[in-house]
Amino acid sequence: MRNIAFRLMYNGTGYHGWQVQKSEITVAETLEKALHAVCGERIRVTGCGRTDAGVHAERYVANFRTGSTIPCERFPLAVNSRLPEDIVVCRAFQVADDFNAIGSCLKKEYTYRIFNSRIRNPFYVHRAYFYPRLLDETVMDRAARAFEGTHDFRAVRSVGTETRTTVRTVHYCRVCRNGPLLELKVCADGFLYNMVRAITGTVLYAAEGKLTAEDIPAILESGNRTLAGPTVPPGGLYLTRLWYEDERLNDEST
Repeated sequence: MRNIAFRLMYNGTGYHGWQVQKSEITVAETLEKALHAVCGERIRVTGCGRTDAGVHAERYVANFRTGSTIPCERFPLAVNSRLPEDIVVCRAFQVADDFNAIGSCLKKEYTYRIFNSRIRNPFYVHRAYFYPRLLDETVMDRAARAFEGTHDFRAVRSVGTETRTTVRTVHYCRVCRNGPLLELKVCADGFLYNMVRAITGTVLYAAEGKLTAEDIPAILESGNRTLAGPTVPPGGLYLTRLWYEDERLNDEST
């Protein structure tokens, strides 16, 4: 049995997240059906993370085991011919037997995009959070940086998947502007359920004057979800970068 890793990307608008579910269409289920058609066997894929319903991935890694002898370079075109247009396999590699897309991932970067303009843009519907009042990216960046470091992030976690610990290390959390588009980028060794969307909501609260960057350490220390900002909508969230020991999976080219 070979262990195959895919680099893929997807628009998550039409899916109830990555993870296979009993009654909802998901990215993993759709990919497994395509692989079954191509390989002629039942396939179970392991993804690098559980993206929520409506969340997108510009970079995603998944692995699976197969007895198929299809060459890796032929997998993308073969599988893409069986996939809907909003999921694309970019590259395929044979990886070590002990490789696991989530367990072998060293760190991840998510990006939350906000379209900050008085006039909405139809091309950003379900692709960025529309916010019509002018936001000060300097204030937002200062608040975002307050999340950097190793902390207990219970205060920015929604009720969901239970984890052994809620302590995570955030390597960077920054906000920048490109015209009307604001981006909050956060890189960490792992993420809690809705953590990035709650961080973004808290950073927005700082821009609205409802709290300050200096309040954030105390909010984290409290572990109280009600003290932080709201969970912003999923459509603005993207998985944008991944780090592995296998450098082939880190290549940012398509």
